[in-house]
Amino acid sequence: MRFEGTDNYVATEDLKVAVNAAITLQRPLLIKGEPGTGKTVLAQEVARGLNRPLLEWHIKSTTKAQQGLYEYDAVSRLRDSQLGDDRVHDIGNYIIRGKLWEAFEAEEPPILLIDEIDKADIEFPNDLLLELDRMEFFVYETKQRVQARNRPVVIITSNNEKELPDAFLRRCFFHYIQFPDRETMQQIVDVHFPDIKQSLVREALTVFYEVREINGLKKRPSTSELLDWIKLLMAEDVPADVLRESDATKAIPPLHGALLKNEQDVHLFERLAFMARQRGR
Repeated sequence: MRFEGTDNYVATEDLKVAVNAAITLQRPLLIKGEPGTGKTVLAQEVARGLNRPLLEWHIKSTTKAQQGLYEYDAVSRLRDSQLGDDRVHDIGNYIIRGKLWEAFEAEEPPILLIDEIDKADIEFPNDLLLELDRMEFFVYETKQRVQARNRPVVIITSNNEKELPDAFLRRCFFHYIQFPDRETMQQIVDVHFPDIKQSLVREALTVFYEVREINGLKKRPSTSELLDWIKLLMAEDVPADVLRESDATKAIPPLHGALLKNEQDVHLFERLAFMARQRGR
């Protein structure tokens, strides 16, 4: 079982090595990188490349580790008891299975994505240490021990919003997705837009990387934003010459709303364009 990439996802050699190392070691793969660099999509493509089912657990600031195992719906049981429902005699009717439970009981070993783990409370990763290590947990309400039939491939993503505990990091295989260089980005664009004019790609990439290099940007545009921008350029039939005449330090790129996502960065470009015009007089 080896991941060699897919037709829809450009995986660098070091990323493929990381995925396969985590599979061999039977440890969670912790993926970090800038937002929009394809961390979540990686799990989807690993599932596709290995022909495995995918389970996705998207973490929010309010998510608790227990929810990944199971939840006991005491409120529903109380309501049913008041209504005289016979279901109340079996507490198992009120146990809601979480994503880890689903992964542990899957007939075929799945890919389990724990997405944006750094959004949760700082104790969240530590609360999953034992379950991810032993691939089992205990349901106290039913006195049931749930053990993994087959060990899932666990992929965990983080946007580095907060530091993860050392004890958790020791149990993971870590990989940081570097921002794609121009050659790799060209391959990514070609995968998503196989019929695009190469002259448009060349000029779009030039403008895109110039934008990313401007000092003072609050949020540099990411891969996903580049793809959105190119899709708009194609839809609006913007010619490559318009981009060739654009200078990221002197003018805001056309359809810049796909690249610049806050007013501070838009104002920065407006100031740069104004100063460039002043110097040109």
